[in-house]
Amino acid sequence: MPRFFVDTPLTTNLIGQIITLPDHVTHHWCKVLRASVGDCAFLFDGMGGEYTVTLTHIDKKSASVKIGAYHPINRTPPFRASIGLVMSRGDRMDYAIQKATEMGVHCIHLLTSDRCQAHLKYDRDFKKIAHWQSIAVAACEQCGMNIVPNIIAPILLDEWVANCQDELKLVLALSENNPAFNKILPKNISLLIGAEGGLSPREIDLAIHHGFVPWRIGERVLRTETAPVVALSALTLLADLTNSPL
Repeated sequence: MPRFFVDTPLTTNLIGQIITLPDHVTHHWCKVLRASVGDCAFLFDGMGGEYTVTLTHIDKKSASVKIGAYHPINRTPPFRASIGLVMSRGDRMDYAIQKATEMGVHCIHLLTSDRCQAHLKYDRDFKKIAHWQSIAVAACEQCGMNIVPNIIAPILLDEWVANCQDELKLVLALSENNPAFNKILPKNISLLIGAEGGLSPREIDLAIHHGFVPWRIGERVLRTETAPVVALSALTLLADLTNSPL
């Protein structure tokens, strides 16, 4: 069944009630997907869980649904991964945010750095944050995630690194030694990822000073939009192997 995000709170008190769908959901479901009365879908509000809904009415301007069963499933990894991601130009950020969301990222902190070539200076630039948040929402609709990751406005890399308090802190950087992961990954993990030019030696040293461990994944240099996907995939695999009987 199709899945749609709604930017209004959904509660179990609504079960059995009729509500009007937001315009964007009506357009997508009824006009693009050509849904009919009686068709079912899932609605989620980004705070956890999802509801089965059934179309009860469609007209030219609106559509209504009856709220059905609540399903307390979120499809998140067993750990909460936060990414400190230095902003990059073009559609690299779109790809990184979309795929990181599909891999279950908890939140993405936008960063500026020594080698950052993308900056948000004007009002029109800050509209990109809303755009990236919408990409995360669409990725959740597609992949089944019911908790939408927050895309957090940019701060200096130095500030984020100094204030990061997660149990495991990893900086993706070329290194001779990789971290020795424990058998059970901690609940909260942070990943620091640079932009196109990578992190400067100063930034890597600063991260290490604040407890980050250099992590080199394989022998190849990963692009900034690829690194979040590979890192989150590796952590997910480690978590799955830990929780699966051998």
